[in-house]
Amino acid sequence: MKIDKILIVNVNWLGDVVFSTPFIRAIRENFPESHIACMVVPRCKEILELNPNIDELIIYDEKGEHKSIAGKLKLAQLLKRQEFKIAFLLHRSFTRTLVCKLAGIPKRIGFFYWKRFMLITKNINHPQGEVHRAEYFLRLARGYGLRTDSEGCDFFVSDNEKIWADGFLKGAGIILQDPVVILHPAGNWMPKRWPKENFARLADRLIDEFGVKILITGSAKDEELAGQIANLMLHKPIICCGKTSLGQFGALAEKSNLVISNDSGPLHIAVAVKKSGIIGLYGPTSPKITGPYPLSMRGKDIVVVERHLNCKIPCYDMTCNKYKCMEAISVEEVLKQATPFLKKP
Repeated sequence: MKIDKILIVNVNWLGDVVFSTPFIRAIRENFPESHIACMVVPRCKEILELNPNIDELIIYDEKGEHKSIAGKLKLAQLLKRQEFKIAFLLHRSFTRTLVCKLAGIPKRIGFFYWKRFMLITKNINHPQGEVHRAEYFLRLARGYGLRTDSEGCDFFVSDNEKIWADGFLKGAGIILQDPVVILHPAGNWMPKRWPKENFARLADRLIDEFGVKILITGSAKDEELAGQIANLMLHKPIICCGKTSLGQFGALAEKSNLVISNDSGPLHIAVAVKKSGIIGLYGPTSPKITGPYPLSMRGKDIVVVERHLNCKIPCYDMTCNKYKCMEAISVEEVLKQATPFLKKP
């Protein structure tokens, strides 16, 4: 099937954009000669910048340049000049679908939603039951009759980022023989976070029992959280919050022995680049939907520790201040799961 220009309208969260990469790869495999562009919000740009399956990134700045009606019309004109022949809408947004319509893209493929179904030229029925987010996106491709043979998510790290990681570790006094453990205590909403006291106790135990070097990662806004964890520790960790791009985080993850993280974008970046030595901590979210992908990777190389108690899962109550599900994950349990990774030669 020959199509000159294809637009993929992506979703908004880091982890979900990572989960969209098998879909992007499937589009490239089905249309190897096409020009493939992906529309993405600014904060997720880094996830796809080095992806060889994409020819062009189009930034949809919904909080800035494209916030107003005039901004959205300007975006539609930009897309119209590009003369895209087909748009795959991973996002359910009515506005983005309307922009594609106004851009004159003749084929618009998306899942069925009442609020926009008249703007979609081929509505695909939603999968039934609990479906992993990556698989959910792939169902859109299959619903259009495309092959989706490959599994696993993509995140690409540049040589410069790998060189940076070597220099960062060396500058922190870490030598090649030192086992390195990355702790990622952040999350885009509070109920998904394992308590900072638990991260602190776990870090001290890992240092005492295995002599590891602890890196605490996160964005600049997570510096306070990392500082609180460090203040609770007996030993001194290396705080990386606000010091790394997503690519640099990926390079550090590649070089680490173990990554321990809440359900977050960086967890899924680590899975994509590392493929082993990862522990994901899950409470209000379901590993069946947003866990490490593909599900076949889970086991001795990638471990999911989950506690759900009596709540409906996934639970999207962002006002919950009890965090009982995450508190129910004990330090001893995570330490037990970490031990095999740190005893390996």
